[in-house]
Amino acid sequence: MSDLIERFLAGDRRALARLLTHVENRTELGARAIRESFDRTGRAHIVGITGPPGAGKSTLTNALIRELRGRGRTVGVLAIDPSSAITGGATLGDRIRMMENHADEGVYIRSMATRGQMGGLALAATGAIHLLDAFGFEVILVETVGVGQDEVDIAETADTTLLVQVPGLGDSIQTIKAGIMEIADILVVNKADRPDARQLVRDLRNMLLLGQTPEGDWKIPIVETVATDGTGIPRLADQIAAHRTWLEESGRHRGRIERRLAREVVLLARERFDQWITARLQDPAFADERAALLARQVDPGTLADRLLHGVLDPADTTQSRR
Repeated sequence: MSDLIERFLAGDRRALARLLTHVENRTELGARAIRESFDRTGRAHIVGITGPPGAGKSTLTNALIRELRGRGRTVGVLAIDPSSAITGGATLGDRIRMMENHADEGVYIRSMATRGQMGGLALAATGAIHLLDAFGFEVILVETVGVGQDEVDIAETADTTLLVQVPGLGDSIQTIKAGIMEIADILVVNKADRPDARQLVRDLRNMLLLGQTPEGDWKIPIVETVATDGTGIPRLADQIAAHRTWLEESGRHRGRIERRLAREVVLLARERFDQWITARLQDPAFADERAALLARQVDPGTLADRLLHGVLDPADTTQSRR
């Protein structure tokens, strides 16, 4: 297995594919691959693409791939697909739409299932991004599944977040609601050739005018595109590059990276603690406590304190329940 990591570090795409599977399945080899390649990360521009279902995110992503490749950039794509209710795997819908790029050595496309993760991103997605970054892809496009207005995890993962809106999906006031609208670095109105696209652009522009943008902050642009024929895609690529430049020149990039890595540490620690506490609760040593819980002789909070005895200060467990 160490040979697999060596091949990955040498640029073997098959090794990359196998290690991405290990990362998604949360194996020790996947974790080791991230550890041994982490010093190669931090160079890619991570671009999140989110928005409601039907906004044309996959077609837009495919058009962006072509544009970025035309500019000489290598592109890794992580397409977050809905999970299969039977296997838990990705449905591969997005990857199928991008098959025209499969033979391009400068492009790598990987589908990953949400696996029920709130916010639209599986925890393993951050590990997959690390591997694509370490492999040397200059731009990593992360297309989310598009679950609605609360799909905000991508903003904690990406350097630049595109929020794709499309006319004709209902009341335009829905586009102005708080939540997902607050995460956008670039607003994209796709399918801009539709008759009602101008109204959507006006609504979005009015929304931006209502916000107070401090001096020196990024001014969120609205980019109109027709992804099916490439209209507006060059301008969108220009805005993505401009946002990266602004992040670096303003000093905001380092802050975003610090928050992103700190969040990843917390999520990984929480995952490992959940596994540990679940195993501890099932330990035969706690059989009497489990029976007492079922008999309503002890409440869940008290049993939680007993499970954590000697691990956390009792005051900390009491505070955490308040």
